[in-house]
Amino acid sequence: MKEQQDYIQDIAEIRSMMERSSKFLSLSGWAGISAGLIALGGAAVAHFGLRFTPNEIAYSFDDLNSLMLLAVGVLVLALVCALLDSRRKAQKRNESAWNVTSKRMLASMAVPLFTGGLLIVMLISYGLIGLIAPLTLIFYGLALYNAGFFTIREVRLMGFVQMLLGLLNLGFIETGLLFWAIGFGGIHILYGVYMHFRYER
Repeated sequence: MKEQQDYIQDIAEIRSMMERSSKFLSLSGWAGISAGLIALGGAAVAHFGLRFTPNEIAYSFDDLNSLMLLAVGVLVLALVCALLDSRRKAQKRNESAWNVTSKRMLASMAVPLFTGGLLIVMLISYGLIGLIAPLTLIFYGLALYNAGFFTIREVRLMGFVQMLLGLLNLGFIETGLLFWAIGFGGIHILYGVYMHFRYER
């Protein structure tokens, strides 16, 4: 009986080792929560501070430079928080957050993010500012779907939700900032809370 228990334990340990080597497991629930809060803060500043209310595809906005600076600031702050939290979680597991799997995950995300970023910049140059929110959601969702092959499956599900929100937003351009806040803010917070109670407690 003891030999059978040892055998089962050995199999469980081998499975755990294989999962750690093939999946990036250092994603932190707190990183999702902080990213969501930062996104909600950015959306609030854009709406109430900059008076950014895109209500049509060809939307004219005078303070575009401030909006771009705000967007870059939100992105950088969210990335820094995610990297710091992921490194902290990896250190607690005596692992490195920067490994072969994390590099593959980031490479798979880079293609849709880079392509979407270029497309959005071109659309902005044509004054099609109303498409920023839905397209950022769609391309970010595609990036998360790709990342889901290298980490937990919930990330792929979140990618589907982001893409769905982006597609729905195309039918309601006038509520673009709201959809963006729900996707990058609310969904990230819900994901982070789920991650914390499901994997980190």
